[in-house]
Amino acid sequence: MVYVQVKKSVYYEFIKRLIDIVFSLFLLILFSPIILLIVLAIVLDSIGPILADTPERVGKSGRLFKMYKFRSMVQNAHEILRENPQYADLFNIYKKGSYKLKDDPRITLVGRFIRKYSLDEIPQLVNILKGEMSLVGPRAYYPDELREQQKSYPETRDLAKVVLSVKPGLTGFWQVSGRSEINFDKRIQMDADYVHKRSILYDLYIILKTPWAMVSGKGAL
Repeated sequence: MVYVQVKKSVYYEFIKRLIDIVFSLFLLILFSPIILLIVLAIVLDSIGPILADTPERVGKSGRLFKMYKFRSMVQNAHEILRENPQYADLFNIYKKGSYKLKDDPRITLVGRFIRKYSLDEIPQLVNILKGEMSLVGPRAYYPDELREQQKSYPETRDLAKVVLSVKPGLTGFWQVSGRSEINFDKRIQMDADYVHKRSILYDLYIILKTPWAMVSGKGAL
C-alpha cells in the first residue's frame, strides 16, 4: 500500500513528540495510584494476565505493534470470539457492527468499569514513550478489521492510506466527539480529516477535551 503523506513542518513534528513525552511521563506519575488499584482489581476479579493479550495493531506506514491495554475481558477473548463455534453469531454481529459489540459477554465486571471510563487505555502511555503511538491521532486498527472493513466500504481505501501515514493516537477527534458508535466509513473519514487538519493547537484542543470524554463515558468503546 502506498501511503498518502500529508506533510507538516519539522517544527510541528518536534513539538508534537515533545508533548507526547512530557504528557505521558506526567500522566503515568499522576495515575500511578489508580494503576495500582486497577492491577489489584483485575487480579481479584478474574483469571488471566494484567494486560490484554490481543493481536498486534496497525501503526504508522502499516507497521504492526503491540498495543498495551489493561485486560478488560476474559482470558483469550480475541481467540474465543473468532474461533469458538458458540460465538459464531456474535462474531458476525461484531463484524457487521464495525468491529464493536454493545453487550459483549466476554467483558469482566472490572473490565466493564475501566472500559466505560477508558481506564483500560492507560498502558498505552508506554506505547507513546516508545514512539509507536501519539497522544492524539487516528484509531489503531486490527489488521483483519482494517482489511474486512475496506471490503465493506471500498470507498474508504484512499482514506485509510491517509490515516496510516501517521501514528495512531491514545485519543482522537471522533473519540472526544462522543461518536464512538459510528460506522467505519464515517469514523475513518473523521480520522483522515484530523490528519489533514492537525496542528499543535488542534492537538491541545483534543487533549483538553479528553478528560471530559473519559469522565462522561462518551468516548468509551
